[in-house]
Amino acid sequence: MFPFDNSYARLPEKFHSAVYPEAVKGPVLIKFNAPLAKKLKLDLDEADTARLAAIFSGNVLPPGAEPLAMAYAGHQFGNFVPRLGDGRAILLGEVVDETGVRRDIQLKGAGPTPFSRRGDGRAALGPVLREYIVSEAMAGLGIPATRALAAVLTGEGVQRETVLPGAVFVRVAASHVRIGTFQYFAAQGDTDGVRTLADYVIERHYPALKQADNPYLALLDAVSARQAELIARWLGVGFIHGVMNTDNMTVSGETIDFGPCAFLDDYDPMKVFSSIDQQGRYAYRNQPGIGQWNIARLAECLLPLLDADEEKAVEAANGVLKAFGERFQAAWLSVFSQKIGIAGAPEEGDGELIQALLSAMHEGRADFTLTFRRLTKLALADAQGGDEKVRLDAEASFLEGFAPWDKAERFLPLWRARLAREAGDAGTLMRRVNPALIARNHRIEEAIVAAMAGDLSPFETLVAAVADPYTDRPEFTALTQAPRDEERVLRTFCGT
Repeated sequence: MFPFDNSYARLPEKFHSAVYPEAVKGPVLIKFNAPLAKKLKLDLDEADTARLAAIFSGNVLPPGAEPLAMAYAGHQFGNFVPRLGDGRAILLGEVVDETGVRRDIQLKGAGPTPFSRRGDGRAALGPVLREYIVSEAMAGLGIPATRALAAVLTGEGVQRETVLPGAVFVRVAASHVRIGTFQYFAAQGDTDGVRTLADYVIERHYPALKQADNPYLALLDAVSARQAELIARWLGVGFIHGVMNTDNMTVSGETIDFGPCAFLDDYDPMKVFSSIDQQGRYAYRNQPGIGQWNIARLAECLLPLLDADEEKAVEAANGVLKAFGERFQAAWLSVFSQKIGIAGAPEEGDGELIQALLSAMHEGRADFTLTFRRLTKLALADAQGGDEKVRLDAEASFLEGFAPWDKAERFLPLWRARLAREAGDAGTLMRRVNPALIARNHRIEEAIVAAMAGDLSPFETLVAAVADPYTDRPEFTALTQAPRDEERVLRTFCGT
């Protein structure tokens, strides 16, 4: 049924605690991701929803499962907590998918663990649906992220500010090893634990590094490179993680923990949605700096492994941190250059051209996703050349998204002049990187509210829509539209 091969469970006991899911009264399957299950080589009968609900709620353990809660620490909003761990998540085990990649299968909301810190270990329906939708939205956008395998109603209530329907989310990840996992051992002065974990991560995620002159420095460099690229791609789709604590940053380079996350509507570089981010620490434009800060915390953990001479270890780590900034800038320029149709070698002034557009968007309160999609349609219309009305209509549609639109109007001739020096088909490129549709905050909220009332159809529709976000599909036109003022979601919340 599940071809488990549980490498993390084979690590010493200090890395995890064995814990079994706590049975629930009346599990009912909400959603099962059959295509993902096939990729994971899981032998499951899609039609047997009762059996699926029993397995994915934790009521029935599949053969070979070795359930455990992982130990980790973390900086939460800059404050270090030496012992966090999986407080409401239980790792069932690992499988090797059809491409040969090892994947964790984890239950979120399956009951308390030794790391629950007085919590109930449960999850409410709303956060489960949010994580399902956003996980699959990120996959559709082509951004590395954990995936949604299933969601199950438990038939029990969970106490938050009120009693809410309980649910379990089934998450798939390349692994759940976090920067905070390294911090857990480093904070105890357990260099052997840090080394064991580093060796495990190299073997699992970066096996080529075993041949490096200094595998641990190469590991730090590889994790840094993946995070720089990941965050640049977040910014390219207007994604705000919301809680970039070190315990929410994987060393595999996947996006993880979709709590108070959100996608931008109108472009504001200092936008914050998370209700718990009072100071804007994790605002949209602050994410690259926080990514570098998190890598610095990983570097601190690895210092004893980098060199016996502390000064040399610090110098080597600082080199990686400096490279993070350079890598991010290069990745950001590549992402946004493609978004405006530049695929060739960068030219001096490309960054300023992109910033001119972003400045116009900010001043004009332009919708992030719609602006780039409308610019895509304008590039396609320009390329046709023959139909002047089509081109003028596309230009008018683009400018109507800005209020005021004078900066946007000044941007257009500069942009067209730059594209004239491009050899490729700018519009086709832009259509591949500028989504027509994202998981908008108000649509997620609508889906959650409807589901709380027993109607899962908006949730199903949204999941279907985000699976193919780069294609214009008439049946999902309403989901592409920006929210009206009264529909805007200004705050998102953590699931605990």
